[in-house]
Amino acid sequence: MKRDIIVIPNSKKSEVKENGILIVKVKSKPENNKANSEVVKVLSKHFGKKIKIIKGFKSKRKSIEIY
Repeated sequence: MKRDIIVIPNSKKSEVKENGILIVKVKSKPENNKANSEVVKVLSKHFGKKIKIIKGFKSKRKSIEIY
Protein backbone atom coordinates (compact mmCIF):
# COMPACT_ATOMS: atom_id res chain seq x y z
CA MET A 1 0.00 0.00 0.00
CA LYS A 2 1.36 3.45 -0.91
CA ARG A 3 0.77 6.56 1.20
CA ASP A 4 1.83 10.18 0.92
CA ILE A 5 3.13 11.78 4.10
CA ILE A 6 4.40 15.10 5.38
CA VAL A 7 7.41 15.03 7.70
CA ILE A 8 8.05 17.68 10.35
CA PRO A 9 11.64 17.39 11.63
CA ASN A 10 13.05 18.99 14.82
CA SER A 11 9.85 18.32 16.77
CA LYS A 12 9.71 18.05 20.56
CA LYS A 13 8.43 14.47 20.31
CA SER A 14 8.00 11.82 17.65
CA GLU A 15 4.38 11.14 16.74
CA VAL A 16 2.02 10.30 13.89
CA LYS A 17 -1.11 12.35 13.21
CA GLU A 18 -3.73 11.80 10.55
CA ASN A 19 -5.75 14.74 9.32
CA GLY A 20 -6.66 13.79 5.75
CA ILE A 21 -2.95 13.22 5.15
CA LEU A 22 -0.45 11.42 7.36
CA ILE A 23 1.76 13.85 9.30
CA VAL A 24 4.87 12.42 10.94
CA LYS A 25 6.70 14.50 13.53
CA VAL A 26 10.25 13.40 14.35
CA LYS A 27 12.87 14.69 16.78
CA SER A 28 15.78 14.24 14.36
CA LYS A 29 17.26 16.99 12.24
CA PRO A 30 16.96 16.69 8.45
CA GLU A 31 20.64 15.96 7.90
CA ASN A 32 22.66 12.84 7.10
CA ASN A 33 19.43 10.85 6.56
CA LYS A 34 18.64 10.99 10.31
CA ALA A 35 15.06 12.24 9.90
CA ASN A 36 14.30 9.67 7.17
CA SER A 37 15.59 6.84 9.36
CA GLU A 38 13.43 8.01 12.25
CA VAL A 39 10.39 8.33 9.96
CA VAL A 40 10.77 4.67 8.94
CA LYS A 41 11.19 3.61 12.58
CA VAL A 42 8.18 5.62 13.85
CA LEU A 43 5.88 4.50 11.03
CA SER A 44 6.95 0.85 11.35
CA LYS A 45 5.98 0.98 15.01
CA HIS A 46 2.71 2.82 14.23
CA PHE A 47 1.53 0.40 11.52
CA GLY A 48 3.26 -2.73 12.81
CA LYS A 49 4.60 -3.35 9.31
CA LYS A 50 7.72 -2.79 7.22
CA ILE A 51 8.03 0.72 5.73
CA LYS A 52 10.13 1.98 2.82
CA ILE A 53 10.45 5.55 1.56
CA ILE A 54 10.01 5.46 -2.22
CA LYS A 55 9.92 9.17 -3.12
CA GLY A 56 10.94 12.50 -1.59
CA PHE A 57 14.18 11.58 0.17
CA LYS A 58 15.20 15.25 0.46
CA SER A 59 11.72 16.73 0.84
CA LYS A 60 9.18 17.13 3.64
CA ARG A 61 6.61 15.53 1.33
CA LYS A 62 7.34 11.85 0.86
CA SER A 63 5.74 8.72 -0.53
CA ILE A 64 6.06 5.51 1.44
CA GLU A 65 5.34 1.86 0.75
CA ILE A 66 3.77 -0.20 3.55
CA TYR A 67 4.46 -3.95 3.31
